[in-house]
Amino acid sequence: MLNLLSGVGLPVAIVVFLASAVAVVFLGTYLARYGDALASLTGLGRLFVGSILVALATSLPEVSNNITAVRIDNPQLALGDVLGSNMFNILILAVVALIFGGKRFIQRVAPEQGYLIVLAAALTGLAVIFSLFKSGVTVWQVGLSSIIVLVVYLVGMWIVYERRPAASDEDADEETGITLRRAWVMFSLVSVGVIISGILLAQSMDQIAHETGISSGVLGILAVALVTSMPEISATFAAARLGAADLGFAGVYGSCVFNITILAYADFFYRKGVVVNTAELEHYIAGIIALGLIVMGGLLLWGRNRLPQSAILAGLSLMLLITVAGSVWVALLGAPSH
Repeated sequence: MLNLLSGVGLPVAIVVFLASAVAVVFLGTYLARYGDALASLTGLGRLFVGSILVALATSLPEVSNNITAVRIDNPQLALGDVLGSNMFNILILAVVALIFGGKRFIQRVAPEQGYLIVLAAALTGLAVIFSLFKSGVTVWQVGLSSIIVLVVYLVGMWIVYERRPAASDEDADEETGITLRRAWVMFSLVSVGVIISGILLAQSMDQIAHETGISSGVLGILAVALVTSMPEISATFAAARLGAADLGFAGVYGSCVFNITILAYADFFYRKGVVVNTAELEHYIAGIIALGLIVMGGLLLWGRNRLPQSAILAGLSLMLLITVAGSVWVALLGAPSH
């Protein structure tokens, strides 16, 4: 793919990055809104809505960004974006839970979310393992690791769908204020805008990495991952304000699940090997931290009725501190050498 920003100076690349970041945040908010409207109009339960529709909607920036990254021969940026996004997604959930009552927030989450958490942990763990062992086995130039990821995703989401709690009457009767046709049209239009913004985001970040000498993996983990996680921030806060903790929880963990599959989709566009095989130290750190945070969130859900409020608040705060510490570590690793 032609990099439209190749050769432009650092100031121009930064302006394009900031503009595309603003567009991703703005459009991502509406993407989640119309995705949720579609889910309400079809009467699906909040676990399914969050893990499929909202997760897909809020992950579109990662999709367009990562496919663009591998097409311009920067797979480290794509890998960093995915693993960094999973890390920041759980941070978002921890912050929202702290703001909206800690134990009270988590107690409103259906226990069936546990299946989604296990799937998120399994896929993130597979991404780390595959990046460590770097298998060169391919099928029609697509890594066997990518095929395994897609199979695990499909089987896991089928289990999540089968085990989902039934939609409540309140969810099914919710007034969206728009028609089903309008929801589909607006969802599609906003999706196109998010994809274009994601392409510009990847190309501007690739140019910034080239101009500054900062590792693309680090920029992917810290800068791009944070920006492409903005739709999750707006969607999760909106769900919490509506009292729909289930929707917010499923949106975050569903996004973590879907993010790992993006590496597999990107692999179809990368012709110089397997995307996960380009991992460097900062990717391992981000992946392990993301996996640990996912598991910690699951443990808090499992112990929500056993643990006191103080223990849950401490756990959520620890998740926040781990993310900050990991981000600093990654930043120090990727600082340009002089």
